[in-house]
Amino acid sequence: MTTTDDYATYIASLPRVLAGAAALYRDGEGRVLLVEPNYREGWALPGGTIESDQGESPRTAARRESAEEIGIDVPLGRLLAVDWSVGAGRPPIVAYVYDGGVLDAAQLASVKLQEEELISWRLVDPSELTAYLPGALGLRTAEACRVLRSGEGTAELENGRRPAAP
Repeated sequence: MTTTDDYATYIASLPRVLAGAAALYRDGEGRVLLVEPNYREGWALPGGTIESDQGESPRTAARRESAEEIGIDVPLGRLLAVDWSVGAGRPPIVAYVYDGGVLDAAQLASVKLQEEELISWRLVDPSELTAYLPGALGLRTAEACRVLRSGEGTAELENGRRPAAP
């Protein structure tokens, strides 16, 4: 066996982690744009799986997924949150949330849903996010909104919450 074979075997033996990225878009009133998927219960931010096998970065994935899902393709702002999320029946997920910015009336009117994946979209006040977004996703999104308001740096999260300080 060659060193290349050994390395390939080693890589194949490592645990798997999923990775996703989303954009946090708001309107002029500060409401958050949510999408309703047809493949699961609840709502979500525009975004999805990072195509790491294609060399895609989290930022590129969030922008690509937003363009595909809602027809909005704008440069994304800063990274607001990174969340390590563990759930039953799936590998852990590392989720990235980027600032999508404030969409004007014309941009909101141009939202075009990807019908293969989405049923509808809506604008939700940040105080109501956890009523629409399940579990860690709701906590993650609320924390990303808090980071935006406060101007502080990226939030490091575990299952949507800041980990306890050492």
